[in-house]
This record gives sequence, C-alpha cells and structure tokens, in this order.
Amino acid sequence: MSYHRLQESEAYPLQQLPARSATVASEPSIYSTTTDPEEAPTPNGRDEMFNYRNSRSGSRRSLRTRAVLSYAPDWALCIILAAVFFALDEVPGFKRQFSLQDISLRHTYAIHERVPNWALYIIFAVAPLVLMPVINLLSVRSWWDFHSSWLGWLLSVSITGAITQFSKITVGRPRPDVIDRCQPMAGAADPPLGLSTVAICTQTDIHILRDGWRSFPSGHSSLSFAGLGFLSFYLAGKLHLFDEKGHTVKAWISLVPLAGAALVAISRTMDYRHHWQDVLTGSILGLVVAYFAYRQYYPQLTSPTSHTPYPQRIKRGGHELPTHNREPSTAPVMGNTSFDNDGMRPRQAASRYSDRPSIGDEEVGRDSTLHPVSSTNVDVPKET
Repeated sequence: MSYHRLQESEAYPLQQLPARSATVASEPSIYSTTTDPEEAPTPNGRDEMFNYRNSRSGSRRSLRTRAVLSYAPDWALCIILAAVFFALDEVPGFKRQFSLQDISLRHTYAIHERVPNWALYIIFAVAPLVLMPVINLLSVRSWWDFHSSWLGWLLSVSITGAITQFSKITVGRPRPDVIDRCQPMAGAADPPLGLSTVAICTQTDIHILRDGWRSFPSGHSSLSFAGLGFLSFYLAGKLHLFDEKGHTVKAWISLVPLAGAALVAISRTMDYRHHWQDVLTGSILGLVVAYFAYRQYYPQLTSPTSHTPYPQRIKRGGHELPTHNREPSTAPVMGNTSFDNDGMRPRQAASRYSDRPSIGDEEVGRDSTLHPVSSTNVDVPKET
C-alpha cells in the first residue's frame, strides 16, 4: 500500500455558493444611505425600514414592561411592610413596670432632638434615593440598575421598619427619660414588694407618654443603617472594593454612609432617648437587613461583576445564543463593562473561540467541538 498527499480542499470539499444573481444585486436596500434619486429606496422600502425600527423599539419596551411586572410581588411586599410600619405606630403597645429609684430612667426629657424625625427621613431616604441614580449615571448608566437599587433600598428599610416597630410595641422597654415624661403624682413611690406602672403618670400628652415605652430597639439607628447601609454596599459594589488591589480611597468612600448612620445612632444616646443596648441592637439589625436586601438583587461584593445587578427574571426569547461545548473565556468582566441596548444585561466577555463551525463540520456532520485538521496536507492511504 502506498500513500499520496491530498490537499485539505480534497479531503474536505467545501460547498460552492452560487453567485449572486443580477436581479438580487440590483434590488435597492431598505437601509441604503445613497443620495442618488435613482438608487434611493422606494416608498415601500422606507415603510419596511420604519416598521423594522418601530418593531425593535416596541420589543424593547415590551421587554422592559414584562421585566418590571415580574417584580410586582417584590414592590407589593415592600409597600405592605411600609404600611405595617406606619400602622403599628398608632398601636398603644405594651408598657413594662419600672422603678422610680432607677437612676438610668431619671434623665431629662429633651424637647429638641439632635436628629428629629424629618431629618431622619432625609438621611435614610432622600440621600440614598438621590445619590444612587447619580452613581448609576457615572458608572453603568443602566435603567435596570436604577430599578434594582431603588427596589433593594425599599426592601431594606421596609423590612427594618416593620421589625423595629413590632419589637417596640411588644418589648415595651422604658426610655432613659421615662420618669420625666411620666410626671408621677406627688408623693408617688414604688410599692413595697413591686414596681410602679404607668398608672402613676399625670402626663396629658398621650403621644409623649406612649413613646416613653418604645426604647428597644432604636428606630433612628435601625433605619439609618438600613438606608445608608444599603448605599454603602451599593458604593462598594460599584467601586469593586474587594478586588484584592487594596485601594484605600475606595474603602473610605464606601464607609462614609456608615459613618453618617453611626453619628445618627450615637445622637440617640446624647438625647437620652435610648440606652446603649437599644442603639447597638438597632444598628446591627439595620445593617444585616441592608446586606440581605442588597444580595437579593446584586452579586456578592467579591464578584468580578459586583458593579452590575442580577439579570431580569424573564427569559429573552429569540435573543439566546446557541449553546456550545467550547471553553469560555475566564477573563473577568471589569468595572467599565457596558450594558446591552435594553440596559438590562451586561455584555458578556467574548469567548476565546469563534462560533463559526470548523472546516468540514457541516459536510461530514461531526460535532463542532472537535478540532479540525491542523495541517493543510493529510496523509491518506492509496489503494494499490
């Protein structure tokens, strides 16, 4: 048996494509930009181009609408929890017994707080809801990130607020200034074998009196850490704080919101509105719930894609790429990754391999993952 060398084109003959007919070549393109009147698109071609663009625009709007509607249960849950937060504020709640001799309860009632309620709402609500869209515009510029950040923040503060209010009315711990709020009757004293109750109070302002037994946990502390804590995690993700490069500036920027929340929490002890245990518990509660809410819509902070939210829950029919068995690229998606046209998914890193089938795959029906012939010359046996 002898051998002769065949060229690759003989081993794997490729199909010859027919030449483009003159009729097809002469047809005007609906996307032609020529200014020649004779070569300009026909009115029918213009209509087709207009309809094509409108269909793409309508498809994007439909995709966004379906994506937002898929998160309707999340928005509904947050709204319900927020309603629970405000409704529980009107519940009288439980009031624990206390001792008139307890010096930790004999602090002066501060009429003017360092952080009043209106300032609290600006700190934990207005500031994050304004800063996160600005950060979005400066980084990813994605409306999907805008949606995820607002929804995550709302989930954080609504869960925290509901848990805080429920704990306040059930625990009923007296505030450090409860005796001054109570204004006990003249000559009042603790029973020989017991403690005093709210019955000895002469305070006429029901709100001031009722609020005197809502010390645990601190609402200012929990809501501050829930709102500003979410903002801190949002900043850390956008800056890739844990990319193992040790940029101190990133750490300081990410910690600024937490520092603001800590100042709000400390102010509650300065006004004698809470015991230190109330402030510590509220701070931990808000920070833990903030991270929980953040991870519902964003990857972990050590992820290469921590700057982008999770993709939408719906499947994008017709836009899915074919599945291949080739090894994808392991290069991480960096912070300057852009989003696709609908602003809902980050563009993925390109594969190291082409999606084009290997030479001869189509003709012999082999799997495209097999390696093509590496040499242009192939030794094949020759019949004698």
